[in-house]
Amino acid sequence: MPRRLPRPLVRAAPPLTALACAVAAFGYVGAVDPGVPGRYPACPVPVLTGLYCPGCGGLRSAHAVAHGDLVTALEANALAVAGYAVGGVLLAGWLLRALRPRPGPRRARLPGRRGRRWAAGAVCGALVVFTVARNLPFGVVPMP
Repeated sequence: MPRRLPRPLVRAAPPLTALACAVAAFGYVGAVDPGVPGRYPACPVPVLTGLYCPGCGGLRSAHAVAHGDLVTALEANALAVAGYAVGGVLLAGWLLRALRPRPGPRRARLPGRRGRRWAAGAVCGALVVFTVARNLPFGVVPMP
C-alpha cells in the first residue's frame, strides 16, 4: 500500500505549483530579452490604435526585474512592477496559509460585497489613470 504524503504538503501543492510557474515565467523572460525585435509578438493595442495599454512594457519590466534592475523595470511599466509585488505577497500568504497547521474545520472569511466592490473599483480606477497618464507626452516611455 502506498504511503500518503503529509497533509501540509498536499495542501501546499497548489501554491507551490503556482510559485514554480511564476519562477519559470520570470526565468524565461529573463533569459529571452523582449527588447530584441522579433522574439515576442507585437502588442496589438499600440499597433492598431497607436496608444499604449496598461500592459505595454510589462515584458520589458519583467526582464528588468529578473535581472534585478528595479529602475529600468519601473520605467518600462510601473504598474506591472506593482502587480509583481502584490502577486508575490499574495502567493507567499497562500503558501503560508497552506503550510499552517489547522486545528479543525473552519470556514474561510471572505471580504463582504462592499469590500470586493471597493477593491475592484480601485483596481479599475488605477488602470484607467495609469493608461491615460502613460499616453500623455510626459508619461510615454519609448519602446525599443
